Amino acid sequence: MMFGETFVGKTIVNGKVVLMKKNVLDFNDLGASVLDRAHELLGKHISIQFISATHADRTSSEKVLRGKLGNPANLEDWISTITPLTAGESSYEVTFDWDEEIGLPGAFLVKNLHHSEFYLMTLTLENVPGHGKVHFVCNSWVYPAKRYTKDRIFFANKAYLPGETPALLLPYREEELVTLRGNGTGKLEEWERVYDYALYNDLGNPDDEDKVRPVIGGSSEYPYPRRGRTGRPPTEIDPKTESRLSLIESLQMYVPRDERFGHLKRSDFLAYGLEAVFKFLLPEFEALTDDTIDEFDSFEDVLKLYKGGIKLPKGPLLDRIRENIPLQVFKEVIRSDGEGLAKYSTPEVIKADMSAWSTDEEFAREMLAGVNPVSIQLLKEFPPTSKLDAQLYGDQNSSIRSHHIEEHLDGLQVNEMLKAKRLFILDHHDPLMPYVKRINATSTKIYATRTLLLLQKDGTLKPIAIELSLPHPDDEKLGAISKVCTPSKHGVEAGIWKLAKTYVAVNDSGVHQLISHWLNTHAVIEPFVIATNRQLSVLHPINKLLHPHFRDTMNINSTARNILINSGGILERTFFTGKYSIEMSSKIYKDWVFPNQALPIDLVLRGMAVEDANSLHGLRLMIEDYPYAVDGLEIWSAIKTWVEGLL
Repeated sequence: MMFGETFVGKTIVNGKVVLMKKNVLDFNDLGASVLDRAHELLGKHISIQFISATHADRTSSEKVLRGKLGNPANLEDWISTITPLTAGESSYEVTFDWDEEIGLPGAFLVKNLHHSEFYLMTLTLENVPGHGKVHFVCNSWVYPAKRYTKDRIFFANKAYLPGETPALLLPYREEELVTLRGNGTGKLEEWERVYDYALYNDLGNPDDEDKVRPVIGGSSEYPYPRRGRTGRPPTEIDPKTESRLSLIESLQMYVPRDERFGHLKRSDFLAYGLEAVFKFLLPEFEALTDDTIDEFDSFEDVLKLYKGGIKLPKGPLLDRIRENIPLQVFKEVIRSDGEGLAKYSTPEVIKADMSAWSTDEEFAREMLAGVNPVSIQLLKEFPPTSKLDAQLYGDQNSSIRSHHIEEHLDGLQVNEMLKAKRLFILDHHDPLMPYVKRINATSTKIYATRTLLLLQKDGTLKPIAIELSLPHPDDEKLGAISKVCTPSKHGVEAGIWKLAKTYVAVNDSGVHQLISHWLNTHAVIEPFVIATNRQLSVLHPINKLLHPHFRDTMNINSTARNILINSGGILERTFFTGKYSIEMSSKIYKDWVFPNQALPIDLVLRGMAVEDANSLHGLRLMIEDYPYAVDGLEIWSAIKTWVEGLL
């Protein structure tokens, strides 16, 4: 039959629907296919009904005109279309007795009367009379109709600003946004599509005194970006704290269904995560290892991670692990002999030189090309000063003086180096100092640090001084007690210098994970994801622009809240910030300003670049070999050109 073929008295339009069945995407529900076929035999189908963008429904009693609804049509050959149990698509024909008064279909309703949900990818009409091909990109889960208060609606693959949207589609557009906003009450279930806000009140456990944590967000004391609401009930002890889930339950923690990982992505995520967090899954594991499982006793302990992993004994423990994680993840993480973890990925620097990490050259290089290349700044005043409240913390200005560094300045004075813009600083003093005393009261010991670096004539950096600071032992209000360490290659001083660099590296790694990565990347984006879905219709061009960049963010963040940043979680147990991690990130968030996150602005504010109309991208870098900035500006420029062209 030809598309758009006309018979006496009516026009037939054929379409094609592409979807993925649940039994293809979820190996734990192979019965879905059988039950769905049984529903087909009972006359319970998947139906599609078009909405006109050009012809109004004159039969409606509503004051607001809506697009006319076409006659519903069912997907054909569901039973005879066999899909193998591998990730793949199924294609179905659908035939419409075309109502000429539909004109141009601008949307369609889909009703799923089957037992199971399915993933609807696309619907294509090849030859709509007077309009030709009409294509709908859906990419969304459709649950059984009994789960919804309104039928699912999908709009044609065309962007409209609100003022340009066909008037007959506007009521549907607004109703869809109302659905996505929810009503702000109740526990949200997996099939719901609600995007709503909540505070970070689900990280602590009031039943355990050591795991009590403040509510983060919603106050001047603890400001923070919002997270997605789940609606889980509060704990009995503290009604302000949301109840928590077990590790296995957390895999089903609510996020809007279309924000969840596909099964392949989920397996990858679990496998990579499990490599890093394995020992946290089973408390019994600690009893099978040495008494300092949370510590490295020697460098050999570190190297074992790359030489063969952590040994596991055969027996009940391994069996329990196998029972509690997906089979495909178990196979990826556990060696085939069942005796240990797969080897961790070896860092390239260790592959090249087992001791490279300890050199001054590598120490400085990693500030530009390591895990945290976003903190280094141009030194603009000497000695460095503090912005901490002197009434609370006393004098926190730096104790580094000219005599500490003058032998490293190529015969120049400090003020000459400042003017030449050849001195840089990695400043982890002010953000950490208010927490040093509390952190050092635990088994963890840190210093607040300032690191000065010289830009050498060959374009590389060289560390020339590290200041290690502690609060005054009698009273924090009395200021800092500091020691200045300088480079040395011999004797005790060489050991002290290497130890000082280690303290800096620990601080920098923790700031990377907690601030640069978690806070400034994951946490700050989640409210944008929520707001976009609540306020910008899928028809809106900005929604279409942003949507691909939000992919998986809410799912990753929800998992992080349950195993990474929660009380007693991985971050607290592996980073020096410990139980103060999220509280500290909240204090730092106070200074977060959205426009300053733009890469060119950030580079200028940190003194790592200056505006220069004659330079590439309008900026001249202070350090030419700064991979983060060099590569970042290329990406920034490409995105900027693309976005400006679209807007």
